[in-house]
This record gives sequence, C-alpha cells and structure tokens, in this order.
Amino acid sequence: MKTTPLPRAIWVLGFVSLFMDVSSEMIHSLLPMFLVGTLGVSVLVVGVIEGLAEATALVTKIFSGALSDYLGRRKLLAVLGYGLAAVTKPAFALAQGAGLVVAARFIDRVGKGIRGAPRDALVADLVAPERRGEAYGLRQSLDTVGAFVGPLLATLLMLAFSGNFRAVFWIAVIPALVSVALLQAGIHEPAHADNAAPRNPIRGEALRRLDAAYWRVVVIGAIFTLARFSEAFLVLRAVQVGVAPAFVPLVMVAMNIVYSTSAYPFGKLADSMSHAKLLALGLATLVASDLVLAQAGGWTSLLAGVGLWGLHMGMTQGLLSAMVADTAPADLRGTAFGLFNLVSGIAMLLASAVAGLLWDELGSQATFVAGAGFAMATLVALAADRIGARTRSGR
Repeated sequence: MKTTPLPRAIWVLGFVSLFMDVSSEMIHSLLPMFLVGTLGVSVLVVGVIEGLAEATALVTKIFSGALSDYLGRRKLLAVLGYGLAAVTKPAFALAQGAGLVVAARFIDRVGKGIRGAPRDALVADLVAPERRGEAYGLRQSLDTVGAFVGPLLATLLMLAFSGNFRAVFWIAVIPALVSVALLQAGIHEPAHADNAAPRNPIRGEALRRLDAAYWRVVVIGAIFTLARFSEAFLVLRAVQVGVAPAFVPLVMVAMNIVYSTSAYPFGKLADSMSHAKLLALGLATLVASDLVLAQAGGWTSLLAGVGLWGLHMGMTQGLLSAMVADTAPADLRGTAFGLFNLVSGIAMLLASAVAGLLWDELGSQATFVAGAGFAMATLVALAADRIGARTRSGR
C-alpha cells in the first residue's frame, strides 16, 4: 500500500529548524570552551548558564503555547520566536565577559520558548493522528541535521580562522536569518472551522480537560529530563580526554549524525509500536551511554558513548512529542506542550546545575554515573506506570 507524502509544510518546518540549528550549534558547540578558556568562568557556572538558558526556553513555552490556543493561530508566534533568536546571535561575537553571554543566551532561549510550543502544536494540526510519530520524527531529523552541520562548520571555520571564536560567531548570524525568511514565506497555517470567540486556555475548566493520561506523560518526561543534562557536558568531556579544541565540535557532529538518522525511522516506528516499550528502549540506551562516557579514556570510547547518546535522543524526543499530542485535546495542544515543557524546564535546570556541581566536586565520572542512575529511576517509574495501568484496566 502506497503511503501519501507528508504535507509540504512539515518539510518546511523541518528546514526552518535545520537552518536555525546550524546557527545555534555553530555557537553552542564552541561556547563552553569560549566561556572557560577565553572568559575564565568555572564549569559550575557553565552548568548554571546552560541550565538557566534551557529552562528559560522551556518555561516560556507555556505562555506562547497558551496564547496560540487562545488566538487559534500558531505561525505568528513561531515567526516572532525565530526572529528574536536570530537578532541575538551577534551578541556572542561582541561579548567581552560572561554577563553579555548570559543575557544573549537568555534572550535567545526566550525566542526558542516563544516558537516551540506553537510549532509543535502546528505539526499536530497539519497531520492525521496515525502519522504524528512520523511527522515529529521528520521534523526532528531535519532539525538535527542542522545540529551536526553547525558543529562541523564550526570546526572547519575554527581551522580556517586559526581558532578565532568571534569570527565563527559572526558567520553564524547568516543561517539564522535564512531560517526566519523561510518560515515567513513558506508556511501557510491551516484554516480553522471554529469561528468562536477566543477562550482562555489556562482557566480551571479548560485545564481539567487535560486528563490523567496526559499528566502521566508529563511526569515521565520530567524524570527523563533529570537523566539528560545539558549536552555542554559532552563537549567538556571531550576536552578532558584530550581532544584538541579545534576538533571538539566533531563530538556534537557525531552525536547529531546518529540522532538525525535515527529520529525519522523511530518516529515511524512509534506509530505502530507501544510508546512505553520504545521509551524504555531509549532509556536503556541512555544508561549505556552514560556508563560508557563515565569510563571514556580516548576517542573510541568517547565516540561510542556520544553515539549512544544520539541514538537515545532519536528514539525518544519525537516520541515524547507524539505522546503529548495524542493525550491533549486539539484546542489545548499549545497549552499542553507548554505545560509539559514547563515541568521539563524545571527538571533541566536542576539536572544541569547538579551535573556541574558533581563535575567540580567529584569529577566527570560522578556526573555521568548520576545520569545513568536517573535514567534507571525513569525506567522504574515507567514500569510502575504500566503495571498500574494494567491493574486499573483489570488485566
């Protein structure tokens, strides 16, 4: 049986994400080294900056998601979010101290937060329920192509400019502007049949329509995030095992190649396989990744751990988005994604701060062993949830 192609808009959204990720990852793959080596901040401060930055993005999603539900429109907020991220990129090249970097990361992540939930809800608006895993997997796959092209370009440019961080940061502005132009010109939001007056999606009556199935996804996603601290620690681990600074971005290239090539096939698999089983496989892969990285002593073991990290991301990130979309009412999808990411944002802040503290006080091995422990805890919570579901259904 021939499968019809996914809507063109899903591909456009994927390429919008691709270009923005090229820009962001050109900067972020070098930023930990720039902060520690050039600006002289501690690893703990890097962890706090990364945690605050990502948490800011995730917390902001609740407001943009709810607003997109209230307006019944997603594109405007997506354009605003991508545009805000684009205009902050020059600040990284101009920074002479940690203060401007923190401000730029904060504003950049506000932009990410503004665009995230409306974009994720828009994906669900554009495809049939039985193809959501495939759609989220494709968008995530294209997004992640940008995430490995960015570090690869950063590596080549660092070699070409003799290690000049600021020159690379200036060039990163270009793909960010391309992303915003593509979104503005290439996406036409689907028509809405409902012409009712806007309604507040975060009032009590509306939020009560998010049932127990949805909140189980939120809880599992939060525990999962505790196990998956900022990828800045993968970069710092590479430096620690002796990788030359110009080649450190290749760590993110390797991780994102695995992530991008696995996200789409696992997204399609999610449409026909138990979500709980696939999530459990992803968590087991994360445990293996953390344990390998904890013991890494050179390129071979480092790349093995990083590859497993990318594989677990491909198995789980599109899946979690599909799980949120499947358990939320259509008119509350933006709010549902926002709440999901609010809780995950708090978990990300805690995880990255704890990871940085463990690194500074006990060493890098403790950071990755703790990550494996949180992943095991998530597996236990997932198993308990499945047992509870079977008990409630009488099976």
